[in-house]
Amino acid sequence: MPKQKTHKGMAKRFKLTATGKAKHRRAFRGHLLSHKSGKRVRQLRQDGVLTGAEAAVIREGLRPGR
Repeated sequence: MPKQKTHKGMAKRFKLTATGKAKHRRAFRGHLLSHKSGKRVRQLRQDGVLTGAEAAVIREGLRPGR
């Protein structure tokens, strides 16, 4: 039976918290920031958090190499 592998695409984009939530970088933060308000850009610095079914899918993809 072959080994189960960590989903490398998920590993680059998500990290799991101690309670099993999935943290991710927010979208719309890469470039073209000059026309976005300072408040919006500040809020985009915060990591997003996924819970529930979405986090479960990510946990499963990261499981073997956690």
